[in-house]
Amino acid sequence: MSRIGKKPIEIPAGVTVTINGSEVTVKGPKGELTRSFSPDLSIAVEENVLTVTRPSDEKTHRSLHGTTRALLFNMVEGVSKGFEKSLELIGVGYRAQKQGTKLILNVGYSHPVEIEPEAGVEVEVPSNTKVIVRGANKERVGALAANIRDVRPPEPYKGKGIRYQGEFVRRKEGKTGK
Repeated sequence: MSRIGKKPIEIPAGVTVTINGSEVTVKGPKGELTRSFSPDLSIAVEENVLTVTRPSDEKTHRSLHGTTRALLFNMVEGVSKGFEKSLELIGVGYRAQKQGTKLILNVGYSHPVEIEPEAGVEVEVPSNTKVIVRGANKERVGALAANIRDVRPPEPYKGKGIRYQGEFVRRKEGKTGK
């Protein structure tokens, strides 16, 4: 039995879960998320508790059980609390600014890099070296944060680049002269 899969999910106040066949819709104060799951697994809501059960111990059912429960938990968590990723820009002259909904990064290229966040994900720039990505969908927040980091990943010699808050970058020693 899956340890993650058999854990029940508590539904907080203000969040509603609607199950229509294999499609689950979760509404809350931070937004609305909809996702389709495998029709083999049964998802049930009883007294503000969401449970996922599998029909057999077949390998495909076992692998889907924990995954489905984790995805449902992230949906409930996202519409109630939301998710956020913080990034920091390290390097001389590296800065970020917000123009409308676009994020504009100056990170050592000959041109500024513009990133347009998709609907449901917002970008905040509290200081010119810090970027915060927020949203209800954990997958979309993580993907946008990874795309921002990919513009200039941290390099190991000077440590310059865009990194996640608290990320450790292994430093290398430079060339040695004769």
